[in-house]
Amino acid sequence: MLKSMTGYGKCEVSTEAAKITVEIKSVNHRFLEVGVKMPRVISAYENAIRSIVKDRVIRGKLDIYVSYENAGASVATIRYNEDIGRQYFDEISRMKCDLIFENMRIKQDNPDMDVSLRIMDDIDCMQFARLPGVLEEEDEKAGEEVLPVIQDAVNGALDQLIESRTTEGDRLKDDLLTKLETMKLLVEDIEERAPFIQEEYRTKLLNKVNELLNGRVADEAIIATEVTAYADKICTDEEIVRLKAHISNMADCLEVGEDMGRKLDFIAQEMNREANTILSKSDDLRSSDTAIELKTLIEKMREQVQNIE
Repeated sequence: MLKSMTGYGKCEVSTEAAKITVEIKSVNHRFLEVGVKMPRVISAYENAIRSIVKDRVIRGKLDIYVSYENAGASVATIRYNEDIGRQYFDEISRMKCDLIFENMRIKQDNPDMDVSLRIMDDIDCMQFARLPGVLEEEDEKAGEEVLPVIQDAVNGALDQLIESRTTEGDRLKDDLLTKLETMKLLVEDIEERAPFIQEEYRTKLLNKVNELLNGRVADEAIIATEVTAYADKICTDEEIVRLKAHISNMADCLEVGEDMGRKLDFIAQEMNREANTILSKSDDLRSSDTAIELKTLIEKMREQVQNIE
């Protein structure tokens, strides 16, 4: 089943232990990249969330947001961070000493000068407690009974995400198959046009030679050699055969669907390579226009293919 890498899922699970809400947003990415944002109280279970995601998602950039509400009474404690407090105290004391010495130096060098640099007063406990990091609020860590709730919420959100990715993947598949049918018609047009280009070139060449010879008969062997060299120069038989094979291969991959994003991207690149070669060899206005249309179509397909898981 073909899946897009773009999707969204959300699930909320409530039990006696906790209420967990999980929201997942997904966009295209070359590999699987998972970002998880969750409260510290349940941060111990981040690896469990990542493990579930890796089992169910192959590619894409996923942003996962987890919210937690304790079903019981919320327990929080205030803790004095002694390490931070000690650093503040040491730095404030050092700063005070520096200011004292700076005042003394300025006064000694300029006895008559009014020194505006003043020494700060000692701060009181309330001011000290307001400094960032001195006092911290600590939530009680969630117990193991929360883990099953988290797992259910993550799986529920992933179910919605995968459903939305599958729906988008079906739309991409239908559109790509339609574009492949259009590509077949364009390739057939280029293939059918090739013999007429050679014949038109032969007629133009013969008319030009007869005009230069002024009524004398042109050497058919020379004309045939020139036409053969021209036909070899503009020949796109190999490119058309490979392009038809790529079209068939991509159609098969779209039917298989599962984990085909990288292969489809590679096939699209090869299609683009063959289209470029055909365009570079085109020496006919109609064929050139068709090749440009073919190349434009492949570029659109490449953009879509890059969003397939």
